Amino acid sequence: MLKFIFWSLLAANAALFAYGQGYLGHFSGNEREPARLQNQLNGSKLNLLSAERANGAAAAAGGLAPAAKPAAPEILACIEIGNFVLADARRFEAQLAPLALGDRQARHNLPGSEVSSYIVFIPPQGSKEGADKKAAELKQLGVTNYFVMSDNSAMRWGISLGVFKTEPAAQNLLAALQKQGVRSAKLAPRLAGSKLLAYQFRDVDAALKGKLEQLRAGHPATETRACK
Repeated sequence: MLKFIFWSLLAANAALFAYGQGYLGHFSGNEREPARLQNQLNGSKLNLLSAERANGAAAAAGGLAPAAKPAAPEILACIEIGNFVLADARRFEAQLAPLALGDRQARHNLPGSEVSSYIVFIPPQGSKEGADKKAAELKQLGVTNYFVMSDNSAMRWGISLGVFKTEPAAQNLLAALQKQGVRSAKLAPRLAGSKLLAYQFRDVDAALKGKLEQLRAGHPATETRACK
């Protein structure tokens, strides 16, 4: 009986020793296991990542498309601000000066509603070369009274064949030119210029448009519109 008790106590002590050394594992899921962390491969190389870095790494690993580039600023072809009387136009020009727009800015008189004269002309040829070619054709037909229009008006690189106070006089010239073989000549009334002015601005982006609108707001009788 004493031998049985002796061996039982010895076995119990051996079991307790083995448990204390971790040979028998751990029976509680809540106990810490420092030995397991120490025994992991490359445990010293583990790094903790922030949520932002972790999401970035996940996106790179998943081959996600890069963030879209910001859209380029919108470029408007041309806007016009009008209508100004002369005194207001001068004040508006002084306000425009700090913007240093150069040839992106132009002023023009608005057309009136009354006919001042009648013009016989050949429509614009698109370039100086085209106008010179058409002028050479006129010379071959015996037409010597003409003028190449090279200003910045809508008639640029057209050819004026005559301007008359009355429509019948313009009709007589047109008929004579057609008899000479000038088939492209036309007749049109010319409107007297009004006393109102407008300004056109080219290559306008959103930032410049905002600045122009601020200046225009100081002239309540004017408006902003697309160029014609």
